[in-house]
Amino acid sequence: MAESGISKYTGDFFIELEGVKRASEHTLKAYYSDINHFVKFLINREIFNPERITEKVIRLYVMNLSEKDYEKSSISRKLSAIRSFLDFLVRNDIISHNPISKISNPKVKRKLPETINLDSFLEIFRLLDKEENKEKKNLVKALFEVLYGCALRVSELCNLNIGSIDFSNKTVRVLGKGNKERIVPIGTKSIDILKEYINMRNDYSNAQPLFLAPSGERIYPRYVHKIVNKYLSEVSDIIKKSPHILRHSAATHMLDNGADLIAVKEILGHENLSTTQIYTHVSIERLKKSYKKAHPKS
Repeated sequence: MAESGISKYTGDFFIELEGVKRASEHTLKAYYSDINHFVKFLINREIFNPERITEKVIRLYVMNLSEKDYEKSSISRKLSAIRSFLDFLVRNDIISHNPISKISNPKVKRKLPETINLDSFLEIFRLLDKEENKEKKNLVKALFEVLYGCALRVSELCNLNIGSIDFSNKTVRVLGKGNKERIVPIGTKSIDILKEYINMRNDYSNAQPLFLAPSGERIYPRYVHKIVNKYLSEVSDIIKKSPHILRHSAATHMLDNGADLIAVKEILGHENLSTTQIYTHVSIERLKKSYKKAHPKS
């Protein structure tokens, strides 16, 4: 009975995450996994009442994770999920205070995102010019233009409709994380490639998906991953070959060319400026490499 009480609280928490806070599917899956892992730890120690979740219990949980060789980034993520869950319990008067308040997440050295250079990106288009299937060529060109040119997440790309593009004002209306809408500029070249792709259809309307899979249905993330992986493999030896690499590359190239950090933040749809600042470190690292390679005094 007590166990079902804990399950009820976690269930209510997930309902709030999905319904009120409109968390993404990816976030929901991560929170579901992390919270349930913690709940199992509690149940194994016969802790069924949330009021019995103390600072000591949470520290034991962290110690348990460390002993099982969990990486710091995983421990940090789990603690963040637990912190949100316990905050929820405090807000709903289930517990009087948050026992995790004095426990800090382990410091994780943030990895710099991988990027490709502009020459590699342009090489993809040179490869596509050799493609005999015009329909496939126009689709892939349009995908790469929008992913890189607008620095979109793959989910944002897949959700675009034809009406999301303002061809006159050269902007794209993007639905980002948490259903937050933003307007992103799009270049003339990208507009021309999109028009060429769209005009291959027999008929279309603003309400229709911008990108269609070969089946004729709205394009989906796995298909985009497959295409991007194929072409990145031909032009680059980077380890991770996902659509997000194009977003990372776009942000880095914008900053390399003097773009304002706040403007880049708005284009990317980041909640916090600190998230965007990671790309300044990428730019600095690229500058250092160029210096070491070219400067006689390096």
